[in-house]
Amino acid sequence: MSEFWLISAPGDKENLQALERMNTVTSKSNLSYNTKFSIPDFKVGTLDSLVGLSDELGKLDTFAESLIKRMAQSVVEVMEDAKGKVQENLLANGGLKEKMKCLKIDLTSFVTHFEWDMAKYPVKQPLVGVADTLTKLSQIEMDLKSRTAAYDTLRLSLENLEKKSTGNLFTRTLSDIVNKEDFVLDSEYLITLLVIVPKQSYTQWQKTYESLSDMVVPRSTKLIAEDSEGGLFTVTLFRKVMDDFKTKAKENKFTVREFYYDEKEIKREREEMTRLLSDKKQQYQTSCVALKKGSSTFPDHKVKVTPLGNPDRPAAGQPDRERESEGEGEGPLLRWLKVNFSEAFIAWIHIKALRVFVESVLRYGLPVNFQAVLLQPHKKSSTKRLREVLNSVFRHLDEVAAASILDASVEIPGLQLNNQDYFPYVYFHIDLSLLD
Repeated sequence: MSEFWLISAPGDKENLQALERMNTVTSKSNLSYNTKFSIPDFKVGTLDSLVGLSDELGKLDTFAESLIKRMAQSVVEVMEDAKGKVQENLLANGGLKEKMKCLKIDLTSFVTHFEWDMAKYPVKQPLVGVADTLTKLSQIEMDLKSRTAAYDTLRLSLENLEKKSTGNLFTRTLSDIVNKEDFVLDSEYLITLLVIVPKQSYTQWQKTYESLSDMVVPRSTKLIAEDSEGGLFTVTLFRKVMDDFKTKAKENKFTVREFYYDEKEIKREREEMTRLLSDKKQQYQTSCVALKKGSSTFPDHKVKVTPLGNPDRPAAGQPDRERESEGEGEGPLLRWLKVNFSEAFIAWIHIKALRVFVESVLRYGLPVNFQAVLLQPHKKSSTKRLREVLNSVFRHLDEVAAASILDASVEIPGLQLNNQDYFPYVYFHIDLSLLD
């Protein structure tokens, strides 16, 4: 499962023994895989500041999770022609442990091997300062909005042009069908018309088109395209009988398409389609990437820049040459999404760790002494039993909360949360099913 439960209990002898009992029961019953979750010691400050910080971190947690889910969905949209490879592009670029710095690791491994990044989020500063560093996710969100808006505009423009190239001969664009050789051009007297003829009327058309009006050029018709309903024929005649020809053609159920060959306009439309197709594809994949140093949303990160000036934040600790080789073949939007998804995901897990610390101090008091544990339920059907085990093992931490879990009518004094969100132990949920 891609679901994790991040819990904590006091670090005294009694509760460490309770944790051991939990590990024994969950292991024997095959309920979950458990590992210690390392959280550094922070400068606690006042309890009043912790209460305010707890609320802010809750909002930041929700925001970060929403952001990475939106970024994951954006990767799906950009990789529409290679959706099977989406998951391999949603990685934590560079582990936090020194030996993992230059690796791309999957999200589950990152969570289970989590270690606080002291360089990016120094623990010597006050907790509020650490939280402020994490709030820089808002800059990624702003960038995401602007980049996806530009991509959506590009995609919609292309879809509108593609719609013109679909449909039947009555509605679709003809610029990709006709050629200059199909028309008499630059003539003061002659003009070439395009006529849609039902398939069952091909023979009738060939027999009658020359006599539909005066001054029709003999043997001037040619079938240049057809669909399931009919064909597109050319016919050349004198300009002064054009209106009379259209009337007679309509009476015989032949439809004249209002189309006049404009070489410049057709070239412009074709080039626009080619450009949009190329631009859209290059957001996912491009053959050449120019790299140079630039600025970054997060401090102390080097940047890759395409010829169009699109900044991408690569993984920390990754050599420049290695980054350049990775960037080749990826379009600017996909590169940006991959790098900044990693940034946001790493920040999100740090937020979870910080929440565990703050809530543990508020719940268990000072001095700081608690043990955090990461549980990965083996299967969905075992989560109810796993919860029962945890509630039983840690019931002594909060008898009222433990009772309220069994009886929803019991209220916990002073607690604003819904009873379903509160347990005798500190608990936070991590769900890595970002594409569901």
